[in-house]
Amino acid sequence: MDMKEQSTKTLVRKLNLLKKKISNGFPVMRGSVAVLGMKNKQPYFSVSINKKTNLVYLGKERTSAAKKCSANYKKMMKYVDEITLINMELLKRKVDPAKISYENS
Repeated sequence: MDMKEQSTKTLVRKLNLLKKKISNGFPVMRGSVAVLGMKNKQPYFSVSINKKTNLVYLGKERTSAAKKCSANYKKMMKYVDEITLINMELLKRKVDPAKISYENS
C-alpha cells in the first residue's frame, strides 16, 4: 500500500515501531571491517571522521563484534530513511512530526 493511501494514525504507528527498532539496534558504529597488510593480513575497523581515516586493530577476537556494530548502523540508516519518508508525508498533511506523541500511539 502506498504511503499516501495510509491513514495518519497508521503512519504514526509505523514511526513508533521504527523508533523501537532503532533503540534496540545498539551497539552501533559507522565504518567497516577492513583486512590490511601485504603478507600478514590483519583485521581493522576503519572509519573516516573529519576527512581522516581512523583505524583500530581488531584481531580475531573482536572482528565479529565490530561487524555486528557496523551492520547495526546500516540497519539504523535504513530505518532513518523510512522515518524521513513518513515524516515528509506527514508534513504534506500539515502534521508536525515534532508534536507527535510516540508513547501513546
